[in-house]
Amino acid sequence: MLKSAKDLEALRERAKKELDLRGGPKEVQITVHMGTCGIAAGARDVLSRLAEELSESKVANVTLRQSGCLGLCDQEPLVTLRDAGGTEFRYGRLDAAKAREIIREHVVAGRPVEGYLIND
Repeated sequence: MLKSAKDLEALRERAKKELDLRGGPKEVQITVHMGTCGIAAGARDVLSRLAEELSESKVANVTLRQSGCLGLCDQEPLVTLRDAGGTEFRYGRLDAAKAREIIREHVVAGRPVEGYLIND
């Protein structure tokens, strides 16, 4: 609940960051596959954690997107990360903690998290 102009300004800043995170193509693109199978497996929690972690780490070169089912339902929740060089990495069977680790290790430090990668 908004109780002051300061609360409204904080809400405005959060909304601007969220729009920027989902706006236009940037160097790194992260797609969370949000078909019904993904949603049932927890993709909303993964999407939320990715957004929070990107915001907290102040990473500016990432676009976070949603898409439908990729057809690998047994691997859901599923994320595709395309790096600045165009290489795609698919991460499967994720949860919020794994999503946090992917941002910290892969996006920020540049080291793919081998244990969560899948072969499709």
